[in-house]
Amino acid sequence: MKLESVKIRAAVKATALTAITTVVVGFAFAQAPGSGAEAPPTPGPAQTAASDALPVPPAPEITGTAWILMDAVSGNVLAGHNVDQPVEPASITKVMTSYVLAAEMAAGKINEDDPVMMSENAWRKGGARTDGSYSGFEVNKTAPLLEMEKGMVVQSGNDAAIALAEHIAGSEEAFAALMNQYAQRIGMKNSHFVNATGLPGEGHITTARDLALLGRALIHDYPKAYSYNKIKEYTVGSITQSNRNLLLWRDASVDGIKTGHTSAAGYCLMASAQRGDQRLISVVMGSTSEAQRASDSQALLNWGFRFYETHKLYEPNQAIASQKTWKGKADEVKLGVAEPLLVTVPRGRYEQLKPMMDVPRTLVAPIEQGQTIGAVKVMLDDKIIAQRPLVAIEAVEQAGFFKRLWDEFWMWWDSE
Repeated sequence: MKLESVKIRAAVKATALTAITTVVVGFAFAQAPGSGAEAPPTPGPAQTAASDALPVPPAPEITGTAWILMDAVSGNVLAGHNVDQPVEPASITKVMTSYVLAAEMAAGKINEDDPVMMSENAWRKGGARTDGSYSGFEVNKTAPLLEMEKGMVVQSGNDAAIALAEHIAGSEEAFAALMNQYAQRIGMKNSHFVNATGLPGEGHITTARDLALLGRALIHDYPKAYSYNKIKEYTVGSITQSNRNLLLWRDASVDGIKTGHTSAAGYCLMASAQRGDQRLISVVMGSTSEAQRASDSQALLNWGFRFYETHKLYEPNQAIASQKTWKGKADEVKLGVAEPLLVTVPRGRYEQLKPMMDVPRTLVAPIEQGQTIGAVKVMLDDKIIAQRPLVAIEAVEQAGFFKRLWDEFWMWWDSE
């Protein structure tokens, strides 16, 4: 009977040799003898010592229906109110129009020298509305696409936005369908667009969070298109108009993004500023005046830069750990991240971060380059503030028969 029990246990082990058990390994722990798992390096030196950590006061009081402050690099939300509440985006919609324009240009479908017709529909619909902004391009005449784009971005020209939409998709309605497709790619889960301008329309909604994600995407994906947002004034024919973003004149670190106003949406402003290596994005929706939206946005940006800092912990495709590999030509695989791992934390708390690695206990070759092997997590106050997949930064080919057989034995032995 005892011999039978041993046989049963051995059979169970044989079927479980390839099972993977997940263990959590602290980055700060040293390598265990014989484990084959190399402890990754800790993040680089902090700019501010932990002992100098600053207390973080509440965010400024903001006048508006919804608002948010986001770190542009990490995507961390530093503060916000009603961030997922549906709101009308007004002319901030044109940031979405700019994004589609840049994406279509990058795909080679349009060119900045394309002649864009200012149709009578675009001229009347975009320039003759009470809530509208007019760029000044002549009706039934063409202008280079780049000029039309700047007329939309700087002057907030509704007529220019419609003309561009018609040029790209044939009609504004078809262009709105494109906007919604790109919005989904960006991750704007609670937005729906029905026009290219932001003029009131049934079902034309977004959220403060979605707009911050949109601004982040435009800055990251199409920096040239984003750069037009810092132009302070633009002239079309004999008409010179100023950018309505007052922060461009008040704060040299501000280089965008877009204002908006309709009677229904109130006064809105999506702003972005960069100081040193840190960039923040603020969104204020439903404010009471042009001056109020500007002062509130400035207060949010100043607060964020004063009390938070962003750090890059790990570069992509650089080894941050190694893990024992069985049945492979190499005895270990080097692990890293495919994208930069950045975190935004209150100033002075960098040294209190706790990076951890969540990896399978048993790795069996073959392993492909780029294959996900677990995850790296960064903790602060027992909360995960950042997480990225751990990937193999090099392939491990399967070993020959005798090496695989030998490793099979030691895998069985280690499972005792």
